Amino acid sequence: MQFRPRGNSMKGKIESGQLVTVEPIGARQLAKGDIILCKVNGSQYLHLIKAIQGERYQIGNNIGRINGWIGIGSIYGICTEILK
Repeated sequence: MQFRPRGNSMKGKIESGQLVTVEPIGARQLAKGDIILCKVNGSQYLHLIKAIQGERYQIGNNIGRINGWIGIGSIYGICTEILK
């Protein structure tokens, strides 16, 4: 899917309104630094994977905030393209 996220939490990686492509994770191995579409407190966000601990992923934005830990069930896809 493609969409244009709004907000400044990913500033420097994704600017507000840039077109992004998100694809299913599929067989990919998620890694620290990947940008994922995930569910946090009932809302969907694009966030960075900051750390991985077993089957848990610590997520946060690109301006220093850590949102906490989520499981794979809260990850909807991985950002594969950011268009200007």
